[in-house]
Amino acid sequence: MIIENLPVMSKLIKFEIVTPERVVWRQEIKQVTLPTKMGEITVLPNHIPLVATLEPGVIELMKNDGERDIMSVSGGFVEVLKDKVVILADTAERAEEIDISRAEEARARAEKIKDEVRHEDREQFTGLSAKSAKKLARSKAAKR
Repeated sequence: MIIENLPVMSKLIKFEIVTPERVVWRQEIKQVTLPTKMGEITVLPNHIPLVATLEPGVIELMKNDGERDIMSVSGGFVEVLKDKVVILADTAERAEEIDISRAEEARARAEKIKDEVRHEDREQFTGLSAKSAKKLARSKAAKR
């Protein structure tokens, strides 16, 4: 018995990550792991559609050749379709673009300021906490 017209299962995902300044990455990949508000998720080909909010953290891509690529993201949104993933990020950087020593210094400065205003100004503390999370994500991505 021959069965015709069966859908072909894609083995690759069209992936795109865009910030207000630039397209950070646009390429077909095998999988991507993302930090969302609900926890870390890994998207494979033919994933169920979803839209999620991103947390500051590290994005890990597996390219067609099996190599991995690491990026830092400060937050944003991800849309997952059957064969496509689009990230609209506040900021995003590839690991090789990040200067580890500068990222660590910026993270340490943000933590110090955050500790100084912790009891004085709740709104400022919240903003500094977000900034600190972004700096930590950059450091983690650069170290991987």
